[in-house]
Amino acid sequence: MAERETRPEVAPDGADLGILRYLARRPRASFAEVGAVVGLHERTVARRLGRLLDTGEVRFTASLTNEYLGDGMVVELAVRCAPGRLEEVARAVAARPQARSVEVATGDLQVLAEMAVADEAELMDLIDRTVGRMPGVLDIHSAVVLRLLLTAVDWAPYDPEPSPLRRLAVEGLRPPPPIAVDAVDRELVHLLGEDARMPMSTLAGRLSLGESTVRRRLGRLMSSHVFHLRLFAEPAVLGYPVETRFQLEVRHGALDDALRLLAGEPSVRHLVVTTGRANVLGYASHASAAEMHDFHARAFAALPGLREVRTALLMRTYRRAGRPVGTPGAPATGRLFPRPGA
Repeated sequence: MAERETRPEVAPDGADLGILRYLARRPRASFAEVGAVVGLHERTVARRLGRLLDTGEVRFTASLTNEYLGDGMVVELAVRCAPGRLEEVARAVAARPQARSVEVATGDLQVLAEMAVADEAELMDLIDRTVGRMPGVLDIHSAVVLRLLLTAVDWAPYDPEPSPLRRLAVEGLRPPPPIAVDAVDRELVHLLGEDARMPMSTLAGRLSLGESTVRRRLGRLMSSHVFHLRLFAEPAVLGYPVETRFQLEVRHGALDDALRLLAGEPSVRHLVVTTGRANVLGYASHASAAEMHDFHARAFAALPGLREVRTALLMRTYRRAGRPVGTPGAPATGRLFPRPGA
């Protein structure tokens, strides 16, 4: 039997975290610029970042946000599985090109997935002919995302100031109208998805445009809320290994007030309104199980119009931000609770 691929485990120190936090906001910053902030030589910054990227727990991402652009539909699936088939189904769902995130949580034997589809016809095909026919699948529940408030880009508990979109959500305001995105912009995003730090000269050559034009287009995209370019690190790497998923049923008359309060919680890293009885879905990351409990007790007790709460602890993540997480034979995410004595 062939040996399974493994990746090195790295415990980031203070300097590593400084690099990650700076590049999370300025992913194309030079290593010299990063080094000046964290107090390291640029070659040391490059070496440390390369070591972190090799773990698979840190990666650059570049994508357009379907929900803000109105591109297609984003759907939350809960796929009920037969006993003993949970991981098999999770990996099969995560391999689908529509999958943006896939995880397994405590509670029912379910694979939870966020999928991006073009329209209702593709959704029907995905549910009935694709996922519905996977071995081990017993049932599927779907809910369409109606409103996006927060994404992982807006989660930065180490930053003193909230992101612009989190600030709007806390104030009960909607995001500004999306900018127009043409075919050249989409190709630029695709190239940055291949290499987020691709030199401007290379981008210009691949696009057959002048560097100043590419720089102007990229600046316009990065100043908007429809484009996310960042260095992503798994929450466990940043010191928040306990991840939870919550579904809430909130009375519609109190929904806006409830969303404002949830958006004000720094631990909440994803927040959407969906169709269905449970009309609010969110994710939160915590430093410990005790902090998770405190968040649940405080945040949900204060929500107006709350009728029902369902919470679950994420056990494993197979896909996040449209990219696979972990490798076969290795933990798909960071360890939730440290080993005794570790």
